[in-house]
Amino acid sequence: QVQLAESGGGLVQAGGSLKLSCVASGRSMSPYAMGWFRQAPGKERTFLAMIVWTGGTTYYSDSVKGRFAISRDNAKNTVYLQMNGLKPEDTAVYYCAYKRSRTNYYASINDYDDWGRGTQVTVSS
Repeated sequence: QVQLAESGGGLVQAGGSLKLSCVASGRSMSPYAMGWFRQAPGKERTFLAMIVWTGGTTYYSDSVKGRFAISRDNAKNTVYLQMNGLKPEDTAVYYCAYKRSRTNYYASINDYDDWGRGTQVTVSS
């Protein structure tokens, strides 16, 4: 099993930026991809972005495309989420996720195998 630990969340004003990090550790560190999701109070956990570990191909939800950027550092087993132009509606707990194998799908929580515990992002107006 892989352990994931997110960091970098916090309180920011609307229009500001944050960069989240997620460090992965475990006996088998060879994901197909890693992704970021978020969950606002009372809402479902929703897909934000995914990056293929080898090659770096990225995918984004329409809601964050152009504002958020996912990247990774293979040597550090770390995936990042740079968030710019933050809005109050971006307030949520942000989770990173580990996808072990390639499939045709990537935008559902069921497409990922391991999860971090999340980091809170709060955007004030």
